[in-house]
Amino acid sequence: MMLLLVRRLISSSSMHKPNPHLSKIILPSPHKVEVEFDNGRKFQFSSEFLRVQSLAADSKNRTKFGQPTVISGRRHVGIMSLEFVGNYAVRIMFDDLHNTGIYTWDYLYHLGENKFSLMRNYIKFLRQKGLSRDPISKR
Repeated sequence: MMLLLVRRLISSSSMHKPNPHLSKIILPSPHKVEVEFDNGRKFQFSSEFLRVQSLAADSKNRTKFGQPTVISGRRHVGIMSLEFVGNYAVRIMFDDLHNTGIYTWDYLYHLGENKFSLMRNYIKFLRQKGLSRDPISKR
């Protein structure tokens, strides 16, 4: 029985492969980030996408009086700089002064693998709440 348990542990651990490591990250413009991983996968992200997907406590979809809220109006947000955090993540400083989001290599890979569904769900949620990707115009 113990041998069976050990075999199951070994087979289940060998089935889970960690995400690849980041090999390149560049900021070709204030509105686009390109990443490449050591398995050859490449992803491009808009600054808006990265801003609204930030896991920082001040950016997360929060609840206010039991109702979810979401970051809106960030279509034209830009990136001022990228700062490496150790050898596992990057901090992105946006021109709306948001600078507490840390994007791990695993999270960037997840975003790349799921970019289209995440953005589609974000836009759908904005529409449900009557919000827009565009900033509120100041008259």
